[in-house]
Amino acid sequence: MQSICKIAIAVSLSLSSLTVLADHSSIEQHDLPVLTQEVQHQAASKRVSATFSRHHYKKFMFNDDLSSDVFDLYLKQLDYSRNVFLQSDIKEFEKYRYNFDDMVASGKLVGAFEIYNANVQRRFERYKFALSLLEKEFDFSVKEEYEFDREEAAYVSTQAELDELWRKRVKSDALNLKLAGKDWKEIQKVLTKRYNYAIKRLSQGESEDVFQVVMNAFAHTVEPHTSYLSPRNAERFQMEMNLSLEGIGAVLRAEDDFTVIQSIVTGGPADKSKKLKPKDKIVGVAQGDGEFEDVVGWRLDDVVDKIKGPKGTTVRLQVEKGEDDPTIEIISIVRDTIKLEDRAAKSEVYEQKTDAGDTASTKKLGVITIPSFYNKLSRDVAKEIGKLKEEGVQGIIVDLRGNGGGSLVEATLLTGLFIDKGPVVQVRDGANRVEVNKDVDGLSYYDGPVTVMVDRYSASASEIFAAALQDYGRAIIVGENTFGKGTVQQHRGLGRVYDLYDNALGSIQFTIAKFYRINGGSTQHKGVTPDIPFPSAIEPSEWGESREENALEWDKINKASYGRINDFTDDISYLDSLHKERIKSDPEFSYLAEDIAYYRENKDKKSASLNYEERKAEREENKAKRLDRANKRLLAMGKEKVKSVDDIPDELDELDPFLDETAKIAFDFLDIGKLAKK
Repeated sequence: MQSICKIAIAVSLSLSSLTVLADHSSIEQHDLPVLTQEVQHQAASKRVSATFSRHHYKKFMFNDDLSSDVFDLYLKQLDYSRNVFLQSDIKEFEKYRYNFDDMVASGKLVGAFEIYNANVQRRFERYKFALSLLEKEFDFSVKEEYEFDREEAAYVSTQAELDELWRKRVKSDALNLKLAGKDWKEIQKVLTKRYNYAIKRLSQGESEDVFQVVMNAFAHTVEPHTSYLSPRNAERFQMEMNLSLEGIGAVLRAEDDFTVIQSIVTGGPADKSKKLKPKDKIVGVAQGDGEFEDVVGWRLDDVVDKIKGPKGTTVRLQVEKGEDDPTIEIISIVRDTIKLEDRAAKSEVYEQKTDAGDTASTKKLGVITIPSFYNKLSRDVAKEIGKLKEEGVQGIIVDLRGNGGGSLVEATLLTGLFIDKGPVVQVRDGANRVEVNKDVDGLSYYDGPVTVMVDRYSASASEIFAAALQDYGRAIIVGENTFGKGTVQQHRGLGRVYDLYDNALGSIQFTIAKFYRINGGSTQHKGVTPDIPFPSAIEPSEWGESREENALEWDKINKASYGRINDFTDDISYLDSLHKERIKSDPEFSYLAEDIAYYRENKDKKSASLNYEERKAEREENKAKRLDRANKRLLAMGKEKVKSVDDIPDELDELDPFLDETAKIAFDFLDIGKLAKK
């Protein structure tokens, strides 16, 4: 998925103009550090390369091919949009192309540090130029395009071409602020602050930053789920594993130069506030009643450090909400301890009332939502099944949408709630030894019809559970093709007993095994294909593991010894035909079809207009479309229409047409009268 790249370009402000906006601690080029590797980096690099070469699932050689790939990825990480280096810089760096394998293996990283220092110098120059552009207001009536996606573009050859790229980037930043309602003086202030912070970050660079980029270029060249964690990030990893984080309960990701909400932890402070949503962009952070700091362009870990904090303290966030018509909202959240229990599985009863002549009846389904495969998940789900049985449900929907996985043990135990006994997943290690994880208790906790919902974010343990129930014929799988992560990672510290480096070496995470379905096929790359697919804008080949560079390939091994419980082939064909006919007249799926068509028409677009009237017209068109849809939904609910997108009630966000359609499929399945058999 593509979005307009809004680069934060850090620059110190010229005192001769816009004096009121200037940073009093102006940083000049001679203030930039010249970073060199520290003594512990050589030991860490040797240990990383030795561990990966000996114990990684993927076998590889230290040779020129590997070196060339690491070199390319290193440059990509330093200059993703190819707007910092010139062709002449790249030509100069080519002397190191076939040295990176030796650098990593020996721990002598002089060439990598030289390239990094050059990148810092070039960025400083770019930021200085960018700031000079703020002295005069841009002419937004000019019709021109900003190329926001330059990942595959060629490096430019002249300084003038580079200046033109950055002129458009700064103008794009300014235009987005103008579209958000800010005048030129406010735009100058915001961008100056943003750019000055970025240049400050350049002056505060540390050798550990360089080492982490080099090691991850090497690690990701081997395999995408292999990585190096600096001591700081290793500590955060352990905190997350121990679930002792004190913060707001939101999973964040870096997207372009923004910190974006990826998901909300169920039961956490952000969830309880009901104000933060996935895709919201955090643009400012303040502690309590303090001043906001603009965090656009910040490193993700720095933003995380600002947001997390002691339980009971308040953090305020400036959040950009909405893609079509972005608005800035200030959200105040009281931090709390994020515990595993906050992400526990939950259930609800879904009812369908039917009228048959003079009689009316109600059919009931149980819906169990599972956010992750945490320890004791199977115990919690067993309790929820017990509650649903008492409610007299006639079938169960297991909702795994957005579930990125977790405990392999719990995936096996959860599957065991729905089968008597048998294999659940096969695991093959680097020595080609296959271990079969089985349910052995001889009991199933629920024998009725089961439907499993998945989407493209369902991964790892979610795929194991869904695949097992599909292979057994124990459940019908509906939704999108899953992510396709079929690998097992191990986390290991680089420190050793009696080590002189204490905890200064960091840690690594690397792949040690692959998952295989009981039918022998890997979940890697292909994921789980639903029996009844929902319309989706994203093709399986455009998403997930299949888009990761250097990902392990799909393959298969011998099937495990198991017997199918049911053969739903004919039933699925019939249910799918009913589903396809039904969604033809479903307004929500009509909206989805429109969105899919729009996405496919624009997905390859790499530029955006820098003309204010054109962009404003696009925004107004999108607002009108949102308002029209919202009012149609409100009328269908028997409620009054609203006059503005700002008045759209939050309850519309709670509509879930995919769950509604899944329930209809499950009720159709009940009507067939074919229950799962032991």
